[in-house]
Amino acid sequence: MGSVSRDNGFDLKSLAIPAYGPSLLFGVGEGAMLPVVPLTARDLGASVAVAALMVMMINVGSLLFNVPSSVITARYGERHAIIGASAVGVLAAILCLIASDLLVYALGAFLMGVSGSVFMLARQTYLTEAVPPRYRARALSTLGGVMRVGVFAGPFLGAAAMELWSVQGAYAVCAGALLLAGVLGATMKDLPPSPAVASATEGPTVRGILSEHRRVFLTVGMGVLLVAAVRASRQAVIPLWGEHIGLSAQAVSIVYGIAGGIDMLVFYPSGKVMDVYGRRWVTVPSMLVMAASLLVMPLTGGVVTLTLVSCLLGFGNGIGSGMVMTLGADFSPDVGRPQFLGIWRELSDLGQTLGPALLSAVTAVVALGAGIMAAGAVGLGAAAVMWRAVPASPKIRPPTTEHQQA
Repeated sequence: MGSVSRDNGFDLKSLAIPAYGPSLLFGVGEGAMLPVVPLTARDLGASVAVAALMVMMINVGSLLFNVPSSVITARYGERHAIIGASAVGVLAAILCLIASDLLVYALGAFLMGVSGSVFMLARQTYLTEAVPPRYRARALSTLGGVMRVGVFAGPFLGAAAMELWSVQGAYAVCAGALLLAGVLGATMKDLPPSPAVASATEGPTVRGILSEHRRVFLTVGMGVLLVAAVRASRQAVIPLWGEHIGLSAQAVSIVYGIAGGIDMLVFYPSGKVMDVYGRRWVTVPSMLVMAASLLVMPLTGGVVTLTLVSCLLGFGNGIGSGMVMTLGADFSPDVGRPQFLGIWRELSDLGQTLGPALLSAVTAVVALGAGIMAAGAVGLGAAAVMWRAVPASPKIRPPTTEHQQA
């Protein structure tokens, strides 16, 4: 394959098909599969609790495989990692489609998480390397937005397929989308190694990267964990509170969909703000808006007020599109970037697990409203950490120099 120039004459549009096309398709595949996971588990004889566990298996696969994903990407390159991840995803969808017992189905769900972990790490690493720093936030916020569009469209395509082939149609859509993602990924051009990588005498290790950049992980990384916790909580609070105030399932779905639409509309402007004015001017407002939305949601009592607050919540999440990936790219070193980003994703995935756990625990001990407000308090904490740890200046220093100074 040819190679991509790292800076001269860069045009973000040149990445539309090879970089963003596979991400859109991967999002479609995930979006088609996710809504039917608990339904299929129930059909296979699972209790409600076990059905929820099947959904969690996807997160477990991602959580356990972030660090191995970094090793795979560093060893075989981004393009091969994306092709391999797509192939594993197709296998996972097929296993879920043909599963006749919960053990096989759990394996398929776990492999889907593994696939997503490798795919997203390789995609983020590729864009970080391919895009000049002055366009980085726009490129990565677009990546986050494209994935959102795919996940939003996936359930509709899955539903259409289910009209023809029952629930198996959703898995067929997933497998087909991931297969196409792998084919498009194969058209990516290989990147030439950076001068720092080319001159490195020995390969970095995950342990070495963790030790060398521990200050970054303990400051900005903790902010990323809190951001992920708030974002994961937001996915549950709208349907839970909607049911709590007596809305029908159809009304809740409409509210959720409207909020998701607002979320998708603002991803590119947020990237431009980060590139022009600095990362802090998106990360902090995003968390403040989400925190405020969560704190006032328990005060809503009808479909109109819940819709307004949910739209504000979606707006807050949308303006933060790509910010976690952008911060990871900014702080990652030239040598050992995949390993650094693997640890970065591990922190994010850990937050995605802890957020709903906190919501559940506070709800069980106190009440649902208190649980939602606790998630809002976490959002305020995330905003404070980001204000303290994220530089205000839009100027991006070379990662290696920056980390040595840190």
